[in-house]
Amino acid sequence: MPTLPLEPALAEVRTLLLDDALVRAVASGRRHGHPVPEPERAELRPVDLKAGRHLHVSTRTGPAVRASNHRAGEDAATAVDALLALPFGNWHVETAAATHQLRVTKRGAAQVHRAAATGAAAPRSHDRAKDHLLAPDDPLFAVLGADGDKRRQVDAFLRQLAPVAPAAGGPGTPVRAVDLGCGNAYLTFAAHRWLAERPGGARTVGVELRPDLVARSTERAARAGLEGLSFTAGTIADAEPAGELGGRPDVVLALHACDTATDDALARAVRWRAPVVLAAPCCHHDVQRQLTSGSAAAPAPHGLLVRHPILRERFADVLTDALRAAVLRLLGHQVDVVEFVDSAHTPRNALLRVVRTGAAPTAEQVAEYRALTAAWGVRPALADRLADELAPVLAS
Repeated sequence: MPTLPLEPALAEVRTLLLDDALVRAVASGRRHGHPVPEPERAELRPVDLKAGRHLHVSTRTGPAVRASNHRAGEDAATAVDALLALPFGNWHVETAAATHQLRVTKRGAAQVHRAAATGAAAPRSHDRAKDHLLAPDDPLFAVLGADGDKRRQVDAFLRQLAPVAPAAGGPGTPVRAVDLGCGNAYLTFAAHRWLAERPGGARTVGVELRPDLVARSTERAARAGLEGLSFTAGTIADAEPAGELGGRPDVVLALHACDTATDDALARAVRWRAPVVLAAPCCHHDVQRQLTSGSAAAPAPHGLLVRHPILRERFADVLTDALRAAVLRLLGHQVDVVEFVDSAHTPRNALLRVVRTGAAPTAEQVAEYRALTAAWGVRPALADRLADELAPVLAS
């Protein structure tokens, strides 16, 4: 795609933003070599109020969203000029006739793509559309080939990451993230894209066993122009991302790692003393096998919970994640078990959202864990992985 000088390209964007035919516009990302703009993202659209035509501007910095209305004319032009002066890396502008996309290259030039408009123009009422942490029209989704369901999953995931992200990384320093068992890496890309807009930016490493997936993700990262994102082939148990990240991880992701691979990832995060961990478990076979083998006799009167195979499977899911959360609390973490995405997308929709606090466990927490494991005769895999760390806590 040919490049153009940036100044006249932005002047054309300005004309489109102030034109009566504007439907919607989004500014996002940051230019190479520039700090993250504040706000990090802006969305503009015309609205018709009682006082006449206004330009509605919605901006986001981290999870904070602000909205303002600017009367058409000088007031709107002032708001537009202020946004155009910020070092956004991408502008996406939709008008009644065309879609206009501008991307700022590493050398500070503009790549511009124009296409005919598709679909009907959006209504100009003042009802606010749902704000997304990563815009549905973000160019990243085109690179990934993500459909509507995958975009909704991305948004749901980022909404779980946003509340705990402030605990990760120091002010003005890159957030260091690792995704253990990243697979197709949709959420690795989304997490990096969102974290990179924070002051200081982000460095992210995706760890995946399959070399073909690593190669594909590496190519996609280059095509999307995502600096600081890399992928490496290897196992969760052997992953050592500190060299690529420039230090221990601040954020550890383990999304749908199968069975005890989730426990491997959680154990690595604990030993790295990672401030933030998000784990979406999958395939809870380990505790289920213990319940099935007969080594675990159901405590009275709870035999009905595990008598039927389908109920035993579902109960094992709940018991496994409850024990994982308990182990993490005993080792100085705050744990919330929340819904990851709607169950219509996947039945494996629980997410362990973990923040390291360093707090010592209470006597009640220790007693609760002992009683639960003893009652069901099970030993969670995470307790085996972290036996050295857990032993002094249970001995106290």
